[in-house]
Amino acid sequence: MATNDWSGVHPQAIVDPSARLGDNVTVGPWSYIGPDVEIGDGTEILSHVVVKGPAVIGRNNRIFQFCSIGEECQDKKYAGELTTLVIGDNNVIRENCTIHRGTVQDRGETRIGSGNLLMAYVHVAHDCIVGDNTILANCATLAGHVSVGDYAILGGGTMVHQFCHIGTHSMAAGGSIVLKDIPAYVMASGQSAQPHGMNVEGLRRRGFGKDVLLALRRAYKVIYRQGLTTEQAVVELERAYSEVPEVRPLIDSLRAADRGIIR
Repeated sequence: MATNDWSGVHPQAIVDPSARLGDNVTVGPWSYIGPDVEIGDGTEILSHVVVKGPAVIGRNNRIFQFCSIGEECQDKKYAGELTTLVIGDNNVIRENCTIHRGTVQDRGETRIGSGNLLMAYVHVAHDCIVGDNTILANCATLAGHVSVGDYAILGGGTMVHQFCHIGTHSMAAGGSIVLKDIPAYVMASGQSAQPHGMNVEGLRRRGFGKDVLLALRRAYKVIYRQGLTTEQAVVELERAYSEVPEVRPLIDSLRAADRGIIR
């Protein structure tokens, strides 16, 4: 990464001299880039954006006006410790999003992957992990220590309780309140959120074949239609679907459900 291309910085932007900007980075008017911030090639920071470090932002991101990126967390235990924010490549972060750095009580890092769309007013709290190719619709809110798997979709106004896991390829309808884990592939909605089958249409659009979709539907019934505990369901899924690799993320999400899964 180049560290000396300031040609795209607007004269009315404020960029700390220690910030490291890659090639073809643009910083709009009235934006502030603080010390210990690294921004990758081709990333576009629009006007009125605040980016504080330590933070690393990858390549070809677009961050829209009035976002606050890398600010101190809203945790009363935070006492100014050195924590970080890491954002990958090709993300779109729309107006008024807030993304906070981690805490030493966890891994000390908030991390967002690549290819994500964070719509307006999304909040990502301290120590969250967001995977790749997710969509967080307007006003979706992640409390601290939440993880969101690849390709997950959170509808507008979704609220996720701290320490919850949102499984890969899962989907929560708008206005959902998520108090426990959503397993991989599962659709959820409600206050509090309850399961409503597999995200079949989303999986079909992503190229999952008929045989795999059938196996996932049957796996869903093992979890939610046979009266099994989560531990019993894991044992049954391991026995019945050990040769279907697409079921593995579902099993792994059940094993990781320290808070329990939505029911």
